Amino acid sequence: MPPLRSSGQFPEAERPEYAGHYRLESCLGTGGMGVVHLATSASGLRLAVKVIHAEHASDPEFRARFRQEVAAARRVSGAFTASVVDADPAAGRPWMATLFIEGPTLSERVKRSPLGEAELRRMGAGLAEALRDIHRAGVVHRDLKPSNVLLAPDGPKVIDFGISRPTDSDLRTETGKLIGTPPFMAPEQFQRPREVGPAADVFALGSVLVHAATGRGPFDSDSPYIVAYQVVHDEPDLTGVPADLVPLLLRCLAKDPVERPTPYEVMVALRGSTPSASYDTQAYIPVPRTPDPRERAPFVADSSVGPEPARPRPKGRRRWAAAGAAAVALAAVAGAVAVRGGGEEPRERPGPAPTASARGFDGWSVTLRSGNKENRTPVCTAGPKLSGLYCAAPGLKAVRLDPATGRTSWSLKARGGSAAQSDVGTAPVYAGGLLHVVTPGGDRLEALDPKTGKVRWSTGIAAYLTVRHIGDAVLLIGENGRIRAVDAASGERKWDGRHGGVGTQWAAAPGGRGPALGATPSADGTTTLVTAVDPNSGKRLWERRVDGGLRPVGLSGGALYLLSVDRDGYTDAVVRIGTGGPGDAVRRVPLAVPLDQAQAVVSGEVVYLSGAGGSLLAVDVGAGREKWRRELFATHLSRPAADGRAVYVTAGDGRLLAVDAARGTVTGQTEPRMDDGRFTFASMLGAPVAVRGRVYGTAPDGGVFGVDAGAAGRW
Repeated sequence: MPPLRSSGQFPEAERPEYAGHYRLESCLGTGGMGVVHLATSASGLRLAVKVIHAEHASDPEFRARFRQEVAAARRVSGAFTASVVDADPAAGRPWMATLFIEGPTLSERVKRSPLGEAELRRMGAGLAEALRDIHRAGVVHRDLKPSNVLLAPDGPKVIDFGISRPTDSDLRTETGKLIGTPPFMAPEQFQRPREVGPAADVFALGSVLVHAATGRGPFDSDSPYIVAYQVVHDEPDLTGVPADLVPLLLRCLAKDPVERPTPYEVMVALRGSTPSASYDTQAYIPVPRTPDPRERAPFVADSSVGPEPARPRPKGRRRWAAAGAAAVALAAVAGAVAVRGGGEEPRERPGPAPTASARGFDGWSVTLRSGNKENRTPVCTAGPKLSGLYCAAPGLKAVRLDPATGRTSWSLKARGGSAAQSDVGTAPVYAGGLLHVVTPGGDRLEALDPKTGKVRWSTGIAAYLTVRHIGDAVLLIGENGRIRAVDAASGERKWDGRHGGVGTQWAAAPGGRGPALGATPSADGTTTLVTAVDPNSGKRLWERRVDGGLRPVGLSGGALYLLSVDRDGYTDAVVRIGTGGPGDAVRRVPLAVPLDQAQAVVSGEVVYLSGAGGSLLAVDVGAGREKWRRELFATHLSRPAADGRAVYVTAGDGRLLAVDAARGTVTGQTEPRMDDGRFTFASMLGAPVAVRGRVYGTAPDGGVFGVDAGAAGRW
């Protein structure tokens, strides 16, 4: 739902004072079905509230279409769309409230000037990624066009799901109103409207990209009837499109839906590489199982909510189906090809051998019932020597699970708000022999008895920005580098000081051995000040300034590993700095392709990175090269976890994936575990816990599960 900018006048009847309990502050714009208003929630969130026109509110068909839009928007609510906050399709004037997204529509942007090739590629890759996420949720948009794309600071957002706008066109089909906008519709939408599937969105994407590059569409006329004829019969006009993009856009605009690329293929091509060159084309290792009947359901005609219809797989070396549940339903078990140093590895499925402690571990799965209706994805951590598995989730402050059976030892409900951020997100932290949790709302840090869950000590942290655990010290970090250190076991103050400044992030060696190291980027992002501090005394040990905007990953082997982040927020290199002092060497290893929203973990001299869009890669800093890169067909991934022989990540659909650390081949994956309720998108994914031959994962349905690390092929 767009935060439209419009200066038009609207009848007073179209400006109700309230939608539900939301007071409507101002009118942002209008569309064929309703008016969009700005509102503010009780918690201060800025909302865009769409209220259906009074003339349509009494029309059962329009009410049905609005219910359809609400259902579709809720299913895809997440990173690439305007998240649904509230809605009432049954109200006298039906309405829906989503988060307000600041930014112009693509249509408004193009009116100022067409996009250059670099901006076009980035925007197009974001749109393709959004379509992949939308299709994974079983939704076909059917009306992708420049006015339905918002250019937000963190990337394009797709809005308006499943809405027919009678004011957009007078053209009608035999079965009723036209679904879509003619200049951005696929041929099958005119010829076979009841057979429209995800490929129609790819055709629309091609038209949108042509419009963004040239200011006009590939099929252009003042008459919707002529446009419809051109779409069905004529070749697209790509005059003015960058030459490098013409072949890709011709594929997107193919008349036959089967000949069009998947959104994933478009995304990879626009990011500067092709599936057959730089990325593995068969990253999925499908696991035999009984398919969910919902995955085989036929596509529902004239509905924007439903699973993707079956599409013939083109011949040759191509990617598996666009991701999600449809991919894991494939029954054949196949090897994967990884790119290493420019050459291909043999097709094989090496994996970590079972450890003595893991033999005989059959695994388990439980669902944490918190009563929370929103995102239910838990986050977990393990106690020393796997003495317990400790998790938190919306509605649950902490719970202790038996690592062997998954049985609950104790559980503490949360009171109000969602869990606050600490150094491992919302997961509990085991430090000083106690379990540390940040209470919902972020007001207090509590240290719990790990056996009983009773509070041993607590301290107020409302005045601090974040909490960082380093060995037996807990750093309470405030503004401008202000730090108070307390003892992890007793909560007593150790020291107060000031280190770093705005934007400082801290890292330490596993177990807290050695100094705490802070990285403070300069205001212009061109350099970073690295500061070493004794975590027990607060004494500053040394400082040095290093080129680039750097973000710490962790310490390993007496060196600090950091990610180099460019001005646009993309990770472009991995950097290693010795911790002996300012004279230690700095090593920088560039990434072949920059990574968006990178998260990382270091193991030995190798840094494993996950990024937006499902990228997973290994950078061998000792050898000075990118070791391998894998595309895992996931909208987003958790921070990786590594046990020396394998790398583990959690995907947004709840899959736990295992990747061979040496070769980058996928050795196994669990089934998707999506929430069947209102919210299926997990804004934060907990990293898997890999310990003592076992791996523990979490999923959006509230699930926590344990599997044998040495039996990934049977997950």
